[in-house]
Amino acid sequence: MATVQAFALRWRILASHPSVVVMASACALAFTALVVAGPWWGWLLVPLGIGAQMLNEYNLHRYVFHQPPPKRQWAFDLLYQAHYGHHDFPTNKPLFFVPIWVALPMLGGNFALVWAVAWLLGAPSAFWIAVAIVPAGGVGMFLIYEWFHMTAHLNIPKGTIARRVTRLHNQHHFRDFSKWFHVSPGGEIIDRVMGTDIDTESLKHQQRIEFMRTLGLPPDDPRLVAARQRFAGKYGLSAQEIRQAAATAN
Repeated sequence: MATVQAFALRWRILASHPSVVVMASACALAFTALVVAGPWWGWLLVPLGIGAQMLNEYNLHRYVFHQPPPKRQWAFDLLYQAHYGHHDFPTNKPLFFVPIWVALPMLGGNFALVWAVAWLLGAPSAFWIAVAIVPAGGVGMFLIYEWFHMTAHLNIPKGTIARRVTRLHNQHHFRDFSKWFHVSPGGEIIDRVMGTDIDTESLKHQQRIEFMRTLGLPPDDPRLVAARQRFAGKYGLSAQEIRQAAATAN
């Protein structure tokens, strides 16, 4: 019963976030189009989209969401909504997911890029190549990422794979935010190849308090304080949560 309730809870949380709903709709439309009118070989390209998205997940997380915090407040505020806020309040459900203003441009841009490259290379049915790789394979993998990332932050019964994802992702949040940028199952291979995994022995020597802060910033950093106040209503942050965040590291 507890497992069924946990499953239902996750579906309710997913369905409450617009970017997940829109991306799921795009993925479902792509698979429907492949079934109804797509070429048979289109299905062979779906795994390519899955692999590309796993690389995209790593690169976006490492090089964009974890870039040095901008000095300008407007730029800091954008990254706060995209990711910094999630490190600031890791159990806040609205902050679990990639914002729609990040997800949709990525979907459109990647689709246009793949379509254009296939067309320039003279590939037949460039449109179907883009459909199979981006909204079918890529977005499908993106939804898997969102599922496991949300699961990692919920205190619910979890299976073997979800427990492993949770353990590794907790190291990113509470041990060393410059390591373990993957979240999707299997993505840890990318971290190991890129040298951003955490050695078990090294964990014993990590200064936890430094990394439990939001990207190493002092908890009362003026940019953090301003962002918390500005987005308190949007993300349902209470006055007590904001005061606690400014006084101590999360």
